[in-house]
Amino acid sequence: MRDSATAAKTTYIDLIRHGEPEGGVKFRGSLDDPLSNLGWSQMESAIASTDQWDVVVASPLKRCRAFAEHVASTNDLPCHIEPELREISFGEWEGKTADVIEKESGDLIRQFWADPLNNTPPGAEPLTRFQTRVISGWNRWLDNLEGKRVLMVCHGGTIRMILAEVLGIPLEKSFAGVAIPFACRSRIRIDQTEYGRFSAMVSHSPLINTPSPSMS
Repeated sequence: MRDSATAAKTTYIDLIRHGEPEGGVKFRGSLDDPLSNLGWSQMESAIASTDQWDVVVASPLKRCRAFAEHVASTNDLPCHIEPELREISFGEWEGKTADVIEKESGDLIRQFWADPLNNTPPGAEPLTRFQTRVISGWNRWLDNLEGKRVLMVCHGGTIRMILAEVLGIPLEKSFAGVAIPFACRSRIRIDQTEYGRFSAMVSHSPLINTPSPSMS
């Protein structure tokens, strides 16, 4: 028989990408733009009055942190800010649109989308380093919040790294393999058993008619 020391514990983590930021569609990365009014409304639409969480975890960037702290304050929940969940840095591309980058760099942007693993933008964070950073933070919170219901507010790239880890998606396919529009919500279930830790995505719910730029 399974005793209390080895009883299975289930953790639920709701990953929510931030809403639309101010400043339009561009390679935002580590830039710290706040949510637009529309972006805030998108985030409000992504959660429900029936949601029950024990704790909130968020990227330190304003487009994630502000709404996470709002939810935590409204519901009297602890809110933890995790630097390792911040978005990938796009280096010299940050603040620029895809059209501007294409004019400046020719085919480099197409090569990046086709193979981001081997075509790092100038001065940007390599994809392998980004993955290592995100998954390090992810695993630490899995250990710290075992058995809890967690709201995690972060970025499109960050969520792609987590889903790639959970679903076994190869790193080179992780950026183009999953659509994560603004305020998209994905629920991950983690079962910690006597046989090990098992993770699964149990839902993936984009808001209807919400754009899905991949650069923020």
